[in-house]
Amino acid sequence: MKLLPRILTLIFVFTLSIGVPSYADTIKIDKEVPNFKLKDVKDKEHALKDLSRDKKATVMMFISTECPVSNDYNERIVALHNDYKDQGVQFIGINSNKNESVKEIAEHNRANKFGFLVLKDLKNKIADKFRARRTPEVYLLDEERILRYRGAIDNSLQNPETHYLRQVLDLVVDGKEIPEDLKTTKAFGCTIKRIRREQRRDRTP
Repeated sequence: MKLLPRILTLIFVFTLSIGVPSYADTIKIDKEVPNFKLKDVKDKEHALKDLSRDKKATVMMFISTECPVSNDYNERIVALHNDYKDQGVQFIGINSNKNESVKEIAEHNRANKFGFLVLKDLKNKIADKFRARRTPEVYLLDEERILRYRGAIDNSLQNPETHYLRQVLDLVVDGKEIPEDLKTTKAFGCTIKRIRREQRRDRTP
């Protein structure tokens, strides 16, 4: 009988591991973000180190073409990009949803007049590295590619009162420190639709 709890525990852990990302080597606040490469909708590869070079800040945004919450933020995202692009800030959209095709992303970019790159994270490996769970969810890197903020764009889908991303962007652009209680907020939106881990095994990104 003593073996039963152990067996049940092993079954539970195994069940959780299927399709769930491993977070052992994920990127943490105040740590440097390693370089990675992803392709855009025209099949052109881009490296983070090149996109962020000579920028005061880089905003990575996990977004979706189908999530209603993410889509409700499209205008706000465009406004943020327009307001900060001339202040040395690079905006990068990342789509990690397995069910959203490159063609769909391209059409979505045009329809919403995105003036920034949107890259396809085909096997959600970058989403796993960042522990991204939702769309939209944003990550702010400083000029040295140190992760300074992760979380929500603001505090409400309707009539937000606290604009987290604008606050931290202003601080980073001005070379100021972000208060500890502002470095992480809780993102809300649709969950990222990931592929199962066994489908990624022994395949290149």
